[in-house]
Amino acid sequence: MSMIKGVLFDKDGTLFDFATTWEAWAASFLERLAKDRAGAAHLGAQIGFDYHARRFAKDSVAIAGTPGDVASALMPHLPGYTFEATIDLLNSEAANAPQAEAVPLIPFLSDLQHRGLRLGVATNDAEAPARAHLSSAQVIDKFDFIAGFDSGHGAKPDTGQLLAFARVIGTAPEAIVMVGDSSHDLIAGRAAGMRCVGVLTGLAERDVLEPLADAVFENIGHLPGWIAAQDT
Repeated sequence: MSMIKGVLFDKDGTLFDFATTWEAWAASFLERLAKDRAGAAHLGAQIGFDYHARRFAKDSVAIAGTPGDVASALMPHLPGYTFEATIDLLNSEAANAPQAEAVPLIPFLSDLQHRGLRLGVATNDAEAPARAHLSSAQVIDKFDFIAGFDSGHGAKPDTGQLLAFARVIGTAPEAIVMVGDSSHDLIAGRAAGMRCVGVLTGLAERDVLEPLADAVFENIGHLPGWIAAQDT
């Protein structure tokens, strides 16, 4: 196999812990959007979020879907909101969500760079909040490529974002690792011809990810050792 030259990360649930970041944010966002707690619970049910338990269902549209998917689910229950206005609201609110790093990202990403690896982010979030989150974590300069569902390459599980990263860094897909927490990430990676690593900092469980991945780890902190073992 080719020596690994690039690593492409999903964002939510991979670079950042999904539950810690988004479950508290979702509850407060729905409270701002609804008139009362009953309304917040009703809106949450439309996107697979249990407002009272403060927990996303494993098949929630918010986990692997795009802001457009979430907006489509919410809009019929938001009188006066257009589809575009709902997406704009989601993106602006999400950009300000405090992010819980899966591991300390500055040393982790710096180590990968020192190993000569090119790095990218492919998320089904919009590009603007993705950039805001990476900037807040002070790691945006670590990445050669950042794409959201609205960046012109499509969304996962399609391969557009992944193959765009390969083109940007001038590397064959088989020399790239796709790292993600959902089946969407790994299905896209396989279809693009990349090696695939799953992490358990999202909501998908090991038995869901293992059939699609070359390896599954508790978090991205195990990745450098795995990459080193592939290249020996």
